[in-house]
Amino acid sequence: QVQLVESGGGLVQAGASLRLSCAASGSIFSINAMGWYRQAPGKQRDLVAHVTSDGTTNYADSVKGRFTISRDIAKNTGYLQMNSLKPEDTAVYYCNADITSIVSRGVELTRDDGDYWGQGTQVTVSS
Repeated sequence: QVQLVESGGGLVQAGASLRLSCAASGSIFSINAMGWYRQAPGKQRDLVAHVTSDGTTNYADSVKGRFTISRDIAKNTGYLQMNSLKPEDTAVYYCNADITSIVSRGVELTRDDGDYWGQGTQVTVSS
């Protein structure tokens, strides 16, 4: 059973920084891609940043130059460094990952691809 657990959210003032972490656990063969999304009250969930298995990144225009996505492959952990935070960054931030896991099917072990979400972490930026 693969799980994603986010941490690092909190309440900060405008201009501050936060680093979110997303730790994946379970029988993981590989993390193929990882992304961070956010959802503000009454709004849809939007992509903030994404990194592929080869390290290619892309960002929402609203966070370019302020946020950086990264991953530690050995630790199965992804990060979102958020600098120069603004009140409009206030949202619940969710980690998403495309993961290949090892599953048992009878006497055999096979690989299974899945899309996983964390539970979310609240980021609140005061003005």
